[in-house]
Amino acid sequence: QSSVLAMVFKYADDRGLLLLDFSDLRAVLQHLSGDGAAELKDYGGMSKQTVGVLLREMVELEQQGAEEFFGEPEFDLDDLLHVDAEGRGRVSVLELNDMQDKPALFSTFMMWMLARLYNTLPEAGDLDKPKLVFFFDEAHLLFDDAPTALIEKVEQVVRLIRSKGVGVYFVTQNPLDVPEVILGQLGNRVQHALRAFTPKDQKAVRSAAETFRANPKLDVAKVITELAVGEALVSFLDENGTPNVVERALVVPPHSQIGPITADERQAVIRNSVVAGVYEKAVDRESAYERLKGRAEQPVQASAGSVQTGQTSSPQTGKPWYENLPSIGLPNMGAASRGGRRGDTLMEAAMKSAVRTVGSQVGRQLVRGVLGSLLGGSRR
Repeated sequence: QSSVLAMVFKYADDRGLLLLDFSDLRAVLQHLSGDGAAELKDYGGMSKQTVGVLLREMVELEQQGAEEFFGEPEFDLDDLLHVDAEGRGRVSVLELNDMQDKPALFSTFMMWMLARLYNTLPEAGDLDKPKLVFFFDEAHLLFDDAPTALIEKVEQVVRLIRSKGVGVYFVTQNPLDVPEVILGQLGNRVQHALRAFTPKDQKAVRSAAETFRANPKLDVAKVITELAVGEALVSFLDENGTPNVVERALVVPPHSQIGPITADERQAVIRNSVVAGVYEKAVDRESAYERLKGRAEQPVQASAGSVQTGQTSSPQTGKPWYENLPSIGLPNMGAASRGGRRGDTLMEAAMKSAVRTVGSQVGRQLVRGVLGSLLGGSRR
């Protein structure tokens, strides 16, 4: 299924068909398995059985709410980089209340976000402080039942994105929740108490202890089970990038409210946000679904002598309509149309989206690999 998706993306690129949401991808799959099958003679073709599998996988993702991550306006990652008038960064909280039952969806969103940052941010080198730091709470949700292909891509991006000035922290109760290939990329560690009541718990304690640089003065495996509230074992990288020996430390409590805010307080924060009003209204512009639907309606309307709704060429240039469109060609969590906010025309916004999302072959492979690993799994 992954190879078929790659072929569909290539077909959409060559035809200038915008794939912005699930309706677009479904329309292209149905077209190429039906009336448009002959158009795949130069691509290798695909069976109706494979298309059926992909469509069923899409239905499953839709039931998990995946369609919310596609379409327009897209989530602009620049909104995470806002600073206040004094140059201080902001804390952005992404609400994912029901993600505990949808690990594949959670992993997809995280992977897309990191891949986009890696593809768009310039190389930063060794900064005094990072441009952006992610804290992924309940990290086990990212990796529960995740396909090997997805874990490999997460490990790849986590390893490479540090050069762009982005820090990534995984927050979880048990270090065994994070795969070893990813755990090996994490240099800074803060370990709170672990209790060992079962053999599995004891294994987790030993595993956590072995991840630290040993301190002759500490029996790490023993201390982990004795840590009190507010205590932690810490090890950070020094100025040369070498892990310091593990130390037992007290953690300064946060100077903020402890506990959840009320519903009224939450709404007040949302109303005063710099992105208030930006994402509330969905935008549905012409893309692959509308183009293919218009093409199918043309013969019927032409024979009836009615006005054609599908445009096959540009009236100004006589070229095929798709040569005048930016080639996005992938489900890109909503290729951005943020024109109303920045004053761009629709085409300018679409072009910027194309540049941001598929500006390089590496970025294209990263983002497409996410959907391929979910719909195609490990079945090649």
